[in-house]
Amino acid sequence: MTDIHSLSYFNLYKHGFFRTAVATPRVFLADPSANAKEIISLIRKAHSEKVGLIVFPELCITGYSCDDLFHQHALIEEALNQLKVIIEVTAQIPVISLVGLPIQHDNKLYNCAAVINQGKLLGLVPKTYIPNNREFYEARYFSAADPDVVEYITVFNQEVPFGSKLIFSANNIPDFKLAVEICEDLWVPIPPSSFAALAGATLIANLSASNASVGKARYRRQLVSNQAARTLSAYLYSAAGVGESTTDLAWDGHGMICDYGQILAESHRYSLDSQLTIADCDLQRLTQERIRQNTFAQSQDMFAVELDKFNEIAFDCALHQDELIALTPPPLRFPYVPHTLKDRNERCKEVFEIQVQGLISRIRFTGLQRLVIGISGGLDSTHALLVAITAMDRLQLPRQSVLAYGLTGFATSEQSITFFNALTEHLGVSKEIIDIRPSCMQMLKDLNHPFAQGKPVFDITFENVQAGERSNHLFRIANMQGAMVVGTSDLSELALGWATYGVGDHMAHYHVNASVPKSLMQHLVAWWADHEANNQQLKDTLHQIIQTEISPELVPSEHEGKVQSTEQVIGPYELQDFHLYYLTRFGFAPDRVAFMAWCAWHDVQIEPWPEIILFQKNSYNIGAVKHWISLFVKRFFEQSQYKRSCIANSPKVGSGGSLSPRGDWRAPSDSKATLWLDKIKLIPDQ
Repeated sequence: MTDIHSLSYFNLYKHGFFRTAVATPRVFLADPSANAKEIISLIRKAHSEKVGLIVFPELCITGYSCDDLFHQHALIEEALNQLKVIIEVTAQIPVISLVGLPIQHDNKLYNCAAVINQGKLLGLVPKTYIPNNREFYEARYFSAADPDVVEYITVFNQEVPFGSKLIFSANNIPDFKLAVEICEDLWVPIPPSSFAALAGATLIANLSASNASVGKARYRRQLVSNQAARTLSAYLYSAAGVGESTTDLAWDGHGMICDYGQILAESHRYSLDSQLTIADCDLQRLTQERIRQNTFAQSQDMFAVELDKFNEIAFDCALHQDELIALTPPPLRFPYVPHTLKDRNERCKEVFEIQVQGLISRIRFTGLQRLVIGISGGLDSTHALLVAITAMDRLQLPRQSVLAYGLTGFATSEQSITFFNALTEHLGVSKEIIDIRPSCMQMLKDLNHPFAQGKPVFDITFENVQAGERSNHLFRIANMQGAMVVGTSDLSELALGWATYGVGDHMAHYHVNASVPKSLMQHLVAWWADHEANNQQLKDTLHQIIQTEISPELVPSEHEGKVQSTEQVIGPYELQDFHLYYLTRFGFAPDRVAFMAWCAWHDVQIEPWPEIILFQKNSYNIGAVKHWISLFVKRFFEQSQYKRSCIANSPKVGSGGSLSPRGDWRAPSDSKATLWLDKIKLIPDQ
């Protein structure tokens, strides 16, 4: 039975995530009491979904399209009364709520957002930019906030901060810092949220109305995603929907939750009922990115005078303690691979072009017009061969200048030889099969290895003699042919140290795959097969290679009665690539990455991709995740950096990064993994 401490591990709030919601309530125009009931109902629903922050549309207590009714004292007074009702009724509900209403102050009327938490009004944020063009006539009713002033006004017999430069900071959640802007504030050249983010806000909430018109939804998405990306923040946008006046306009109720440029969730536009859109924002990732992106800090320094005007409002945030709350939506299982077929094809084409251009530039620089490449019949060498022949085609050099070698060892399968012959024949490259067993046997004899004496000993030396001999042959052939050795090792192998050091598969004159993870490699080969292969036999061969189990083919299959499996030794690539991405791209601790992996992989449901190629067949419980991330941490942080410190040149292909010591990853070769292994102890076994 899972104890309470283990259960709390499976709680997103424990790992720097925060569950948010944007609400689109049905509006009862000029009826604050009815609107308040709808708002309270949605707050209760949000609480049942374990939401910590909910954002409502602009002027939701009255409705946005009241026009000259905003000059009626009865409406203004009742809106304030119903704000008090909302505060009192939701006092025991631990959800931070942002609602919109008109506030009268100092002989002016302001379009405001009220920030509510557990029976307290934390602050009022007035709208900064008041539109007064085309269908908007807000300046007829509302005054603009003074962007330089934060004052305290009396509301419900208490002093409440009032101003556009407020940041609401949770004492017990270090990364929770909330800023608010209203509708038009986002549409101006420099939105207030730009300065708020520089002042520390990680969450930006926008209470909006924004009527519907052709093309406007797409533009809103661009505004929201670009602002979230630019400010390294999570952006919550809630626009008014059904119930607003359709005298001259229509309303689509467009709600979005965007985290660092990625739209996590979006409402159903034109819904006739109230709705709640929920997603979990990664606050820790935002702060990590701000640390990593040093230009963010430079911007803070540049606008220091403006940022000093912000006031921070501290409060205690109630959390859903000791509950199992998985991420919604769960992280994508394959962070290196786009989720849709269209995006995936675009990614594969772009990656392939980067690899080809890199190789072309190296060929031109060296003046060498021949390429030597070892073809095993596996994914990596197959893709490297496709890059090589494309580079030759672009340079108008004969494909026969690509010298493909099949270097057969003690465990090379007939299937691999078949793949080699099919690939080289259909691609029109020069080919030769060399049996490296005699030279390997000589080496084993020189080493006095038991295998040379007829004993079935298949240790690491036995394996590395073959791997080293393959590369030794390729380099010597390149010397004779005046050629360049094209390396095939991929990012996943380099991360796990799954490469023979020195004159082994770890080395080449130029790598083309070194920043391509294994989980993307299968899609690259499939993309080339479907878009570039000029005959069905070649296409079929490539798809067969994709479906073949990954193996180094260094230990004879009869030794254990089955083909040597790479993934049984270093872990499933689908899971290890997940660990690689979040440990290196964002610097997350292993216990957090394991929680994310569990959220992504524990369910047996398969993501509905248009096609399933090699991976995505498994589910992993927390025990399996803990086992494989432990192995990853040991191999990555402690055992393999010395190999990465001297890898050959290779082009970086994606924002997921590379492990080049000259690029994205620079680390000492002799550091210990103790700190990361200690974090793994925090992961429960079940």
